[in-house]
Amino acid sequence: MKSKGNLEAKLASGEFVITAETTPPDGADEASVMDKVGCLKGLVDAVNVTDGAGARAHMSALACAAIMAKNGIEPVLQFTVRDRNRLAIQGEMIGAPALGIHSILCLHGDSITNGDQPDAKPVEDTDSKGLMSMARQMRDEGTFPAPSGRAIKPAPGLLIGGADSPRDPDADFKPTGLLDKIEAGADFFQTQFAYDIDILKRYMAALRDHGVTEKAKFIVGVGPIMSAKSARWMTANLFGVDVPDHVIARIEGADDEKAEGRKVCAELVEQYREIEGIAGAHLMAPRGEKAIAATLSEYNLRG
Repeated sequence: MKSKGNLEAKLASGEFVITAETTPPDGADEASVMDKVGCLKGLVDAVNVTDGAGARAHMSALACAAIMAKNGIEPVLQFTVRDRNRLAIQGEMIGAPALGIHSILCLHGDSITNGDQPDAKPVEDTDSKGLMSMARQMRDEGTFPAPSGRAIKPAPGLLIGGADSPRDPDADFKPTGLLDKIEAGADFFQTQFAYDIDILKRYMAALRDHGVTEKAKFIVGVGPIMSAKSARWMTANLFGVDVPDHVIARIEGADDEKAEGRKVCAELVEQYREIEGIAGAHLMAPRGEKAIAATLSEYNLRG
């Protein structure tokens, strides 16, 4: 075990995991956090805490994750390179396990220009692979990265994650980017939404053929679709997301589009369980913690 987290233990045991996602609140107390995310307690194995999602300021991800850990919800703390330099990030990586945070996800972060303070200055002192490499060295070698080399005692036990986006592999497909992230330190990947099950099956088969799934765990993204309009927006605006036309038509033809969207999500999670190389499902819905909780409860997706 690289960390003391239950997420790593379940992944190592081969148990199919369920993770979810939350955005820290625009509020300055513990209740602000738990009012949003408390509905997921006991329904998921861990909950990602986004780090300035959409390039907008919220309660700090570290504070939100610490509150969740204190209240019995295992967090996966996201780190982006956009807002902090390596000194600040390294300090938070050391602090995270001391606060009961045992898993991290290393990301670049949304562009500052997409947010509501577009004149803010991006930092980008390293990239997502650089974050993984820093975390791996601090964990495995117990030292700060060069040129410092100072010892860290005890070293931060962290499960290190990265992002991925399933796509239809062509004849020349090579998972070079994933292998580079694994070399840098990634233990697991959480992916973008994958609503096209046929593309996902082909993608996972290609990863297996290249030995990638033997080196890291894959938790595949999905979520309850709120409406046919929302599905069309996701396809048009989210990189790497394609909600198939037959899924959109099914939701649009239902008497209750939200209920049908939850059913689609649940059916996909059950199909994920049957695909070799998929270690779990990662449920996402913007400001949709309650929709995720309803899906998990209604369809008993914990298995």
